[in-house]
Amino acid sequence: MSTTKNIFKKILIWRYKHISERQFVYILSILVGFLAGLGTVILKNITHYIQLLLTIDLLKGYQNSMYFIFPIIGLCIVAIIKKTWLKKHIGHGISTTLHAISKRKGIIPKYNIYASLITAPLTVGFGGSVGLQGPAVSAGTALASYTSKLFHMNTKTRMLLIGCATAGAMSSMFKAPIAGIVFALEVFSLDIAFVSLVPLLLASVAAIVTSYLFLGADVLLGFELNDTFQIRDIGFYAIFGIITGIVSVYFSVVYFAIRKFFYQFEKRFVRLSIGSVIIGFILYAMPALYGEGYGLINNLLKGNHIAAIGNTPFSFDHNNVWIVIVLLLLITAFKAIAMSTTFAAGGVGGIFIPTLVMGSALGNASAKIINTLGFHVSEANFTLIGMTGLMAGVLHAPLTAIFLIAEITGGYDLFVPLMLVAAISFSITKYFVSNSIYTYKLAQRGELITHNKDKNVMMMMQINDLIETNFKPVQPQMLLGEMLKKAVATSARNIFPVVNDDKQFLGIVLLDDIRPIMFDTEMYNSITVEAIMKSAPEFIQESESVAAVMNKFKSSGAWNLPVLREEKYIGFISKSKLLTAYRNKLVEVTV
Repeated sequence: MSTTKNIFKKILIWRYKHISERQFVYILSILVGFLAGLGTVILKNITHYIQLLLTIDLLKGYQNSMYFIFPIIGLCIVAIIKKTWLKKHIGHGISTTLHAISKRKGIIPKYNIYASLITAPLTVGFGGSVGLQGPAVSAGTALASYTSKLFHMNTKTRMLLIGCATAGAMSSMFKAPIAGIVFALEVFSLDIAFVSLVPLLLASVAAIVTSYLFLGADVLLGFELNDTFQIRDIGFYAIFGIITGIVSVYFSVVYFAIRKFFYQFEKRFVRLSIGSVIIGFILYAMPALYGEGYGLINNLLKGNHIAAIGNTPFSFDHNNVWIVIVLLLLITAFKAIAMSTTFAAGGVGGIFIPTLVMGSALGNASAKIINTLGFHVSEANFTLIGMTGLMAGVLHAPLTAIFLIAEITGGYDLFVPLMLVAAISFSITKYFVSNSIYTYKLAQRGELITHNKDKNVMMMMQINDLIETNFKPVQPQMLLGEMLKKAVATSARNIFPVVNDDKQFLGIVLLDDIRPIMFDTEMYNSITVEAIMKSAPEFIQESESVAAVMNKFKSSGAWNLPVLREEKYIGFISKSKLLTAYRNKLVEVTV
């Protein structure tokens, strides 16, 4: 081990001497892109082989029954792994990364590298109705964080490499490099200078090359656009934008409602049992919801709705267009329920791909309704644009939605309807649901990164780093003479906190207030601290945000404010130190 450390140390010294900081960041961005791409490839391959194993000829006669049993088995295996081996919480990859950026200086626990790579394929491979994009981002960003730590990179570079990993994971998953970069900038709200786009580009390219090396030219969503945009359809697209906005709100409401329902049960076993059974029944009735759902999307794009819907246990006339429409709308509605229940039962996955599945089914059903009513629109185009609408609404990522579908189709012929539907859907969803599923909890805790640089910097600052403790506390019964001897004479500060025996904060004594009497020895034994103390203009609770502290300094006009922990004094924060720390943090995180 020591030999390895010495070799690595020599490599770092050589790097400092021969490679500039910018060049080394470029090298690391390529490395992180490769690792993120490799992680995505591993995720897809493990999931594919699990699904292949579960579709052996021996089980084909019991396929619908297996749709009920497999998810239960998968969720149980994941629960056992989490409880006996990992023994750690595995959150949504993107939410976890956002929290690490805002509150942990981009430091992500190392176990996130392998936790998602193991549990997500088991969840999805056995039929859990979630996606792999979130786990791919989780593994990639954890690798980026560990790489930055290994090479002693600063916080600014760590944030950039996390963005590179995110772009790489997205690019590798869909072979869509521009969408990957936009996703990293849009969802993580990274404030990146133009020159820093180069590492994102390098990471994106490295990830795609990795994907091509291991998977060839195969793509998850491959479609050649045949029907061009017709201006006469613009009204239908506008109405469809409203529909996707409403369904996006439905998606979020269902997710939070199911989460709330399940988390009223304190025991994980109860949540696992109830969730597994619900998932089993849903997949038994709607096999199209099994796993990620790429098969459904690709079949709808090919115009094969019978293969997309799958072999349900019920006898439906799939040649009746209205029955097909109803089934597609049911798939749209129940995909949100199946995904949310999978998460609540303890499954590991992402929400990105379920939104694509819902959008494709909704778009195809909408086009069929329009065509049945005597008009003519392209079902394939509506299927694609439905994915854009749901992505823009549910994820609050309209630009990612537009560029992903544009890259999937290999051109920008649908750019006008893509922009229109994305804008309408995003606006409606944003009005009713102010934060996406990724960011809702973070926003509630005041930990959400936004495009407001000032708020972001204050959010990344920690109250405990600002507290100064070199103040001399005094007690209310203490005489003036004793205070002068024990506190004033030995302190370099001009403010003295007054506390009782239990360290509860009572007030303050300012040096300016006692200066007129501090040399009058006759008062040393006649005046107590209680007689000369005053209330603090304001006080700070240790749990408060830095933004709240900044506002308290502004409203009180004070230069020092006491900090309390459950009414007990722990120190002071000075305005000068707060502003200095703010400036330093701003320099540190500006990429």
